[in-house]
Amino acid sequence: MSESQKPIFQVSGFTDPVAIRVTGKANYLNCGSLRDFIDAMVLKGYKRFALDLKNCTGMDSTFMGILAGLAIKLNEQSPSGTVLLCNLNEHNDQLIHNLGLNKLLILDSELCKQCEPNQPFTQLDNAEISDAEKMLEAHESLIKANKENSAEFEDVIAFLRNQINH
Repeated sequence: MSESQKPIFQVSGFTDPVAIRVTGKANYLNCGSLRDFIDAMVLKGYKRFALDLKNCTGMDSTFMGILAGLAIKLNEQSPSGTVLLCNLNEHNDQLIHNLGLNKLLILDSELCKQCEPNQPFTQLDNAEISDAEKMLEAHESLIKANKENSAEFEDVIAFLRNQINH
């Protein structure tokens, strides 16, 4: 099993906020199960999510698009929900800021100390996001979050739309 396929997401889904720990690199090769978990939690009515990224070594655009999509979905609800990112390293903080996601997500490690769940974590099996529609949705969320991202992801979006249409 390659390094990118190793399970790296731990979740505690019976807490408020829903707690998620990310270890290693979060990317399209391994975040499919996390996306499914997040969707299931939103369907169950959870509106607050806290992600501990202390041990996250990197994030790709698909993973960040999933976070953006979650925040957009939660902001459209009444009352709105929140996505809190904790313990960002300098590189991941820069990625979030470069895409303008800091305006959509809450970045506050101090607030995270209040969110530590008293429930055990479960490790998710990792799955590649191989569905072009789900990848397209993630990248479109990055543009919804910040229109300036359009130029950066227009080729990816065009490629994914072409995949879907064929």
